[in-house]
Amino acid sequence: MIGKMAEELGKLRPATRADAALLAVLVNIAGEGLPLYLWEGMAAPGESAWDVGQRRAAREEGCFSYRNATIIERRGRPAGCLLGYVIPEDPAPIPGDMPAMFVPLQELENLASGTWYVNVLAVLPQFRGQGLGTRLLRHAEEIAGMLGRRGLSVIVSDANAGARCLYEHCGYRVTASRAMLKNGWRNAGRNWLLLNRST
Repeated sequence: MIGKMAEELGKLRPATRADAALLAVLVNIAGEGLPLYLWEGMAAPGESAWDVGQRRAAREEGCFSYRNATIIERRGRPAGCLLGYVIPEDPAPIPGDMPAMFVPLQELENLASGTWYVNVLAVLPQFRGQGLGTRLLRHAEEIAGMLGRRGLSVIVSDANAGARCLYEHCGYRVTASRAMLKNGWRNAGRNWLLLNRST
């Protein structure tokens, strides 16, 4: 009975390299189009932005590797993902050559040192409103607890009302903000928000 209830709420499984194309889509959803904007600038001749995203998701190492991702399925179909990592207790200084649009994000991430960082949490549009995002956040809490982290953190756009509602419903609170630098990327937001939750 418990197993059936868990299946109804969404089955969790580790991502595999075969999920790379799906992960690229979900990462772009979570990043509100910023990943695709960046991948366009990274594409080699004959390569699409989506090819870049899929290639990066298929890597064995790096934050955006399938190895760091958990897939949630709904009735046997991949529906969303969670991808995160531990922010070091003593983050490295921000490099002087970091592109300006990333500096506000890195500043906020460094403020969340020692937490388990929810880098990507996304659910495909057709599966939303079924509690899958909440289930993925509960899984993030379990991971943070197992790793002995003192809390969790996430960064969202101030214009992303849906994401803010989900995180705040699950106990996350805004602790800092930084102005966005867009450099041609289109987004309705004005600020990046850092939200934290104690474990």
